[in-house]
Amino acid sequence: MRHDGVARYQAISTKRAERMEVEFEIEREGCAPIDMLEQYFGALGWTCERHGDDELVSSFQGSWTQYELRAIWREEDHVLQFLALPDIRVAADRRAAAYETIGLINEQLWLGHFELWSSSGLVLFRHAALLESEEGPALTLQQAETLVEAAIEECERFYPVFQFLLWADKSPQEAIAAALIETQGEA
Repeated sequence: MRHDGVARYQAISTKRAERMEVEFEIEREGCAPIDMLEQYFGALGWTCERHGDDELVSSFQGSWTQYELRAIWREEDHVLQFLALPDIRVAADRRAAAYETIGLINEQLWLGHFELWSSSGLVLFRHAALLESEEGPALTLQQAETLVEAAIEECERFYPVFQFLLWADKSPQEAIAAALIETQGEA
């Protein structure tokens, strides 16, 4: 079952696919990672802001919350980090349960992971791409789409788990079971 935020993202992606084909025709082979993401977000109609040559920040309204999307390029390592921050803060007394929950969620992921920043209690989804090639580091359109789609889909999928954990006082196992119940049949 897809949530409205993922469906909204896919609809936006489909609508703008033709426009993106034109805009990315020259860039299809890849370009500087932050440049590619900036063009990709622009083609989707999302505002974004650059913080120097190596960081880009945008946002996306999902079905559960507004997500901050942040890309950070590390030239010396040829690594692009992509973060999605779903505006979930965990109080100190719930952090042990949140860490357990994140561990259980991460066992189910193939690309990226959730983490909890100890200093702020902020939950985020993060993954990275190593972009090394003979021609130099470049991000393709397909890679950009994969980075963004994976982050949004996983945040939308697991956001309710954190809500059950933090607001319904469920155990990590109960929160996951309650949030990931799929309805059987048709209504």
